[in-house]
Amino acid sequence: MNKQIVAFIQYLKVERNYAHNTQQAYSRDLNRLLVFLQKEGVDTWDHLQTDHLNLFVMNMRHKEISGRTIRRHLSSIRSFLTYLVDRDLLKSNCAISAHTPKIDKNLPKTLDYEQILQMIAPTSDKWSELRDVAILEVIYSCGLRVSELVNLDSNDIDMNEGFISVTGKGSKMRHTPIGDSAKKSIALYLQKIARNNALFINKNNGRISARSVQNMIKKRANNVGIKINVYPHMLRHAAATHFLQSSHDLRSVQEFLGHKSIKSTQVYTHLDFLELSKVYDKCHPRAKKTSS
Repeated sequence: MNKQIVAFIQYLKVERNYAHNTQQAYSRDLNRLLVFLQKEGVDTWDHLQTDHLNLFVMNMRHKEISGRTIRRHLSSIRSFLTYLVDRDLLKSNCAISAHTPKIDKNLPKTLDYEQILQMIAPTSDKWSELRDVAILEVIYSCGLRVSELVNLDSNDIDMNEGFISVTGKGSKMRHTPIGDSAKKSIALYLQKIARNNALFINKNNGRISARSVQNMIKKRANNVGIKINVYPHMLRHAAATHFLQSSHDLRSVQEFLGHKSIKSTQVYTHLDFLELSKVYDKCHPRAKKTSS
């Protein structure tokens, strides 16, 4: 059984040209299944049945493995068994009818506006401090992914028209409005540095890395007393949430974030509802609990 897994991983490498990390993920998933089946006395893939896979899923659930991870395992197994069927090494793919667990939707963590203001407040007029403030302003103002931010060039900004040209996922270009506060922060930062192709640079005049931005944001959050782990995408979530709360226009938020599908944006309707619930519980007289 293991030899067929090895042959499958080789197939993914040579014929499908899958990335090394993807090959490793398939290998881990299938070998986890193999260990389980050996304990169940299954010694050939022909003897594998849907019931075995359902037991495998239950076993992972008992170990508190997430639904998302279990679904990935089943996807790997289906692909592997399809590979065996296509090569007449197996009669049918029993994984097709295996029970697939639902994924609990985790709402993205976000920050409130006061926390954003605390992080953005400059602490000096050093070029690196002005750069960091400008980075925070641009991520929040434009709702950028950190990968989009670090790839910005100086000529991607139209300060007169108030837009930034952003290259998003799939090399898709979008034009995102930039607020006055962000424009002022960029202007102050650019006055302190020599002209460079990259908009945001490090101390060696090279393009700043995503890791450096992550570390900077985490440090600034800690410095102003924000107790949770803050990362760049939280600023993007905050921008989307605050935009939706004020505009109530999901399509505009979709364009703002560069989402290909409205489904990716709809998670923010849940965040908006949560915020509404908090205000209701705090302010509406019928929401207040009466003491007995």
